[in-house]
This record gives sequence, structure tokens and C-alpha cells, in this order.
Amino acid sequence: MCGIAAEIRFDGGVADVGAVAAMCEQLARRGPDGSGAWQSGPVALGHRRLKIIDLSDAGAQPMVDLELGLTCVFNGIVYNYRELREELRAAGYRFGSTSDTEVVLKAYHRWGAACVERFYGMFAFVVVERDTGRVVVARDRLGIKPVYLSRGPGRVRIASSLPALVRAGGVDTSIDPVALHHYMSFHSVVPAPRTILAGVGKLPPATVRTYEPDGRESDHVYWSPVHERRPDLAGLSPVEWQDAVLDSLRTAVRRRMVADVPVGVLLSGGLDSSLIVGLLAEEGQRDLATFSIGFEAVGGREGDEFAYSDVVAEHFGTDHHRLLVPTADVHAGLDGAIGAMAEPMVSHDCVAFYLLAQQVSQHVKVVQSGQGADEVLAGYDWYPPLDGVPVERAVDAYSSVFVDRPHAELAGILADRWLLTEDASRAFVAEHFARPGADTTLDRALRLDSTIMLVDDPVKRVDSMTMAWGLEARVPFLDHEFVELAAAVPPELKLAQGGKGVLKEAARAVIPAHVIDRPKGYFPVPAIIHLEGEYLASVRAALHAPEAKERGLFRTDYVDRLLADPNTHRTTLGSNQLWQVGLLELWLQRQGIR
Repeated sequence: MCGIAAEIRFDGGVADVGAVAAMCEQLARRGPDGSGAWQSGPVALGHRRLKIIDLSDAGAQPMVDLELGLTCVFNGIVYNYRELREELRAAGYRFGSTSDTEVVLKAYHRWGAACVERFYGMFAFVVVERDTGRVVVARDRLGIKPVYLSRGPGRVRIASSLPALVRAGGVDTSIDPVALHHYMSFHSVVPAPRTILAGVGKLPPATVRTYEPDGRESDHVYWSPVHERRPDLAGLSPVEWQDAVLDSLRTAVRRRMVADVPVGVLLSGGLDSSLIVGLLAEEGQRDLATFSIGFEAVGGREGDEFAYSDVVAEHFGTDHHRLLVPTADVHAGLDGAIGAMAEPMVSHDCVAFYLLAQQVSQHVKVVQSGQGADEVLAGYDWYPPLDGVPVERAVDAYSSVFVDRPHAELAGILADRWLLTEDASRAFVAEHFARPGADTTLDRALRLDSTIMLVDDPVKRVDSMTMAWGLEARVPFLDHEFVELAAAVPPELKLAQGGKGVLKEAARAVIPAHVIDRPKGYFPVPAIIHLEGEYLASVRAALHAPEAKERGLFRTDYVDRLLADPNTHRTTLGSNQLWQVGLLELWLQRQGIR
């Protein structure tokens, strides 16, 4: 788990090592254990290292293989790297380290860009071919590891975070109007290849991009889950589906224990993280380090779920850490979390993950986490209303339960210069829903959420907040084989028991029933859900700052209305509208963007 950076020139010039160094400086917290740089003519690579696999200097990057004529920088982990290394050894390859990076490099030589299809893991990498000058960039299937890109005259730059590209300079930092529409309508999600900044894009998940020396580029999408009933799984009974789901998750959890350092678990006390703990206990893990975070109650809202996480920790005898954050410390965490955001992220639990990662990183370098279960197994409350809706009305039905506000309402929110005539977010949903490979309205919604919303909201949030403290978070519910199986589960089994029914029934063989049957919880951060005091003051100051007035994103009367009644105006899914617009300005100003 690391940070990567690169510059590729197509105009005959020499790559700017200084720009790559600036990006790596911005990425330092992702990889506090080491750094490296490499440059050859038009290409320069940089790396920040978090030592998880092969703690020796033999695993340092950029990794150069003179014999094969390849150089690589890699972020993430390939869980099956040991098996692949043995296969490559049998084919005659020699290894000088025990790192998964070297396996990636030699796998690329053996199988070309198709090597990604053999990887089980989360990854982003750049490979440079010495003899052809070709550069290949790849991202894992579920987009767990980020790849940001910016174009400039005769060159492209690549980094693990958007702020790193801004730090290097030469980026168009104006706001992308279509991205702004998505941010305000599509539940603050800006799908790839866009970001909120016009001059920065991101490589879509499950994509390999090839750059030729003359600047030509081509993309290959190598994976997409099929949300249809599979012939090979036809006829399974509900109990057999439960067994299949549990067996697949057990394999995914086992894979994510691969490390040369201890692996802990972020334990919220909910079904998903509790089941991970239970499956690890079944695997024989003893004294497993588990971590739960809580906050002081504010405005009548409870701020912790220790009652549930304590039960799970005691039941499985974990080495449990209760981390209670005083309200006085949350505001400082808010500023740190905003600074760590790769892009603006509205969810209040960014702060929770940031403060949790800060404390957990003092104990372990790797944790497993329960993100993804709701998106792949229909755990959210907006899924049941979609059941049985004819596919002809799918876009309307999905928009009514998920989209923050109708397109027409933006005329009263955004300044005239930022308004679009087309409903860009609805058009995006309609285009995605029209693709083949999903049977029902629910299947289409789950496909969209698991490949788009999940990538650019929960997964991005966890990666940004944990890596800000050099903590690697692994997500077994996003094992691609588990996701493929979940996509095939009949909708009625997913929707049972209020959502995730098939998982809940399967979990009864592993964890206490009252943890399964409890009301659904979230990472509560009351001080942000209910804006008051210094939190409200921070938002007010950001929206009234000279930069905000110069940018002129929002209508003055709309901002004044929100500030006059800061906790009443909510989006379709209940997000605080003032926080949504205030967070965008807070993030832009924190990045120094005018």
C-alpha cells in the first residue's frame, strides 16, 4: 500500500523529475516508510512506500528489471502473489525479492496487460517498457486503489491523489460544470473519468490504459459484474445460496490476511464487520486486534455503538480497543479529514474514519473493514422500493429514491453560469441502466451502485482517510469473486429481512443473532450531522470567503436561507444541504484552489 506518481512526455522533452518529487511529497502520508524515484528520458516515476509485503529494501520502488527491460511503481496488494510467483518460477523467471511488486512486474512480462485478469487484489500500477517506450497504467476491478490523471502540453501526469497533481502545478483548477451537476444531484458522486476540477480526471475501475510514445492512448476494460441469474447457479435453494455466500466471503477474508505484519479489524458492531471477526475466529485467529470508535452525543443524537461492538469482541475474545473521541477533538479532525480528501466527500463519517485511522495506525498497519456489503447485497433502504418496478420505469424509480434533488431545483441553487440545460446526472443513470447484463430494475441499480457509487463514495472515503495515516484497509466484501456471486443472487433473497437477507441468514451460523437483528447503524458523528458552534462557523466562513464569492458557485439567497436554518434543509437521502455546499468550498479552499 503506497502512493505512486509519474510524468510521461510525448513531445520529445525530458520528464520533469521536480514535478514528480512534488507529487510524492504530497503523497508522503500514504507511504511513510520509504521513497524512491526513477527517470529515463520522457518518463519519470516516483513512489512512497508503506511496508506490508517484503519489509526489506529488496521490495523498494520504483522497481527496475534490467533483464526484462521493465520498470514499475505499484500501489496496493495482489493477494495471490505467492501462487503467481511459483507459477512464474516454473516458467523460468528469477526473483530477487519476496514482494508482490516484483510478481506484478514479471507477470506483466509473461502475460502483458492481461496479467490483471490473474490478480486477486486491489491495485494501481504503472509499467514502463524500455524497448518500446510504451507506458501501461492499470486499476483494480472495483477501483479500490485510485488513479488520477492530468493533461498538459505534451505530457500526462499520474498520481494516487488529486491534491498531488495540484501540488505539481500546471493543472486547470476551474470547476467542471458537469461534475458540479453530479455533485449536487447524484448524491455528491462524481463518476470517472471526471473530477470536480476540469483539468483532472481519473482512470475508471477495471481499466488498463496504454500510452504510446507519440501520445496515443487506448483503454481496455477487463471486468464487469453480470447482474443476471447464472445457469451454473440455477436451482439453488435459499439455504444453498446462504452457504455459497458464506463460503465465498470466508475465502475473501482469508485472502486478506496475507501480510508480513499483523492484520486487525475495524469493528463497528454491525453485521458486516462482526461477520469478518467471526470468520477470522473460525480461521483460528487469536487475540485479533479490533477497533471501534465513538463520539459524544450532540443534539440528542447518540455518537457510539459500543454496546454492539463490545458484545462481538467479548464473544470472540478479541484484543479490543474502544476509541472515544471528545467533541472538542472532532473539529481538528474535520480540518485534517478535509485535507486528506482526494475529492470532496460529503459523508460525515469521513471524519470518523480519519480519527479512527489516526489511532488505529498506532497499533497496526493493516485492517479489514466491512465496506461494500450494502451495495452488493441490497442493504440500503432505497432498494426495496425498486423491487418489481418495470425496467421501462427504472430510471424514474431510481432517481426518486437516490438523486439528491430534481434537475429543475438547481436553477434556484447554482449561479446562472454553472447551470446546464441537460440533466447530466439523469442522462448518466439512463445510459448506465441501458447497458446489457442486468435483469431487473433492482439489478440495474445494484450494478450502478457497486461499480460507480461505491467506488466514488464509500471506497474512496476509506482509502483517503486510512491512507492519510499510513493504514492499509482491506475490504473482503469487494473481493471480485464475491461480488460476482452476489450479483447473481436472486433479488428476493437480497431484499429479505429489510436487506442483505441472504447474508443475515448465513451469518447466524457464525455471530450472535442480536447483532444480526439490530437496527441498521452508521458511523455517527453528531457534531457534523447537527451543525452548530464552531462547525457551523467554519462552514459559514468558507461560504463567505473571498474565494467563494469569486467562484460564485451558489446563489446568495440559497446560501443565506441555509445559514439561517442550518439543520432543516435535507436532500432526498437526508444529507444536510448546508454541509453539502459548505464542504465543497471548504475542500477547494483547503487545497488552495481559487
